[in-house]
Amino acid sequence: MINIYQNPDEILCRQLTERPQPVVQDIRSKIELIIDAVRKEGDFALHRFTRDFDHVNLDHFMVTERELSLAEDHLSESLKTAILVAKENVARFHTQQKLNEKEVETADGVLCWRTSRPIEKVGLYIPGGSAPLFSTVLMLAVPAQIAGCREIVLCSPPQRDGSIHPAILFAAKITGVSKILKIGGAQAIAAMALGTESVPRVDKIFGPGNHFVTEAKVMVQQLGVAIDLPAGPSEVLIIADQSADPEFIAADMLSQAEHGIDSQVVMVTNYQPLVEQTKEALDRQLTDLPRKEIARVSIDNSLIIYFDLMEDCIEFSNRYAPEHLILSLNNPQDWIEQIHNAGSVFLGHFSPESIGDYASGTNHTLPTGGWARSYSGVSLDSFVKKITFQQLTQDGLRHLGPHVEVMAEAESLIGHKRAISIRLKSLQ
Repeated sequence: MINIYQNPDEILCRQLTERPQPVVQDIRSKIELIIDAVRKEGDFALHRFTRDFDHVNLDHFMVTERELSLAEDHLSESLKTAILVAKENVARFHTQQKLNEKEVETADGVLCWRTSRPIEKVGLYIPGGSAPLFSTVLMLAVPAQIAGCREIVLCSPPQRDGSIHPAILFAAKITGVSKILKIGGAQAIAAMALGTESVPRVDKIFGPGNHFVTEAKVMVQQLGVAIDLPAGPSEVLIIADQSADPEFIAADMLSQAEHGIDSQVVMVTNYQPLVEQTKEALDRQLTDLPRKEIARVSIDNSLIIYFDLMEDCIEFSNRYAPEHLILSLNNPQDWIEQIHNAGSVFLGHFSPESIGDYASGTNHTLPTGGWARSYSGVSLDSFVKKITFQQLTQDGLRHLGPHVEVMAEAESLIGHKRAISIRLKSLQ
């Protein structure tokens, strides 16, 4: 039964923005053991964890060219076409994010500029299991390819027969993934962070996963490996007015609730009749949803909130900072400037969140758990580094150098001052 609130006060609003806590205990200590084993034993540890966690005995982790070819044969033409259409849209959107920054003369004779360089080696984690996220391959490998990353390593857990879902393999093949490995869980994150006999060490790790994968990504940062962003269970917040269709809203809520029992969905409205209408629509649509048992648990942890004023609905959304925000409003454009915290925003009654998950072109790898207050979703920038350059003429040093001498001396950094003074003296 979804939780319903009417005009919650300040204290309750603060409580309602908190996400459900993970049920898994002692995650960090377990992951530390996995990381330590991978560090010491390499592939041997990976084989052991694959047997223990995935219940598969593998001779090798690398996906072969033959497996890639067979995977394509297992997919329908309609699915392959859909994946190709989505790939083109993702590529089109991310290609436009390339920036040609101008050189800037900050002072006479002082020229500064910035340029992008691709991260050389990136690792992509793609969940398998009951919902193999082949769409995430497109969201990560396409911008990595556009950025020019030299090596793209993909890890995904094997199925019981030792294979990876064919749609994941097809998406990896068409997006230029360098190596595909049948490794899942925290051990895959550890392998990409440390490197093993089979798994190359990467410079940055991307991709969603369960609590173990998410926490492993956070922990391997201490090993000198960057990650895309803090990520957790999927979530959506819908702001709706009297023009909204409760059937649409319920469908959008369930599309997120079916991700996992720890997903959270929220509907905020200033139209009182919509509260009960949406609740009834949820009950109806749940009955024939294939993943209804998962979605039902998620709905039990989810919210419908009524506020008298639309301004209060917007304020609550900004405090919640949702991964996905749907403005199911008559004139959603009127409120765009008021949206400050959200991963990705969907405007109007005919922009379902699932469009962004798959094929509109925007990236679906987004900050969750309130991290949208300070993080952006994955973009082309996620796969590059920005390097600054500067060059001074002799006149530029004469002009700016004395100011730096004064500042360096004030900070008692005489070596800094001397690096200027010696050069200025040589110009006299």
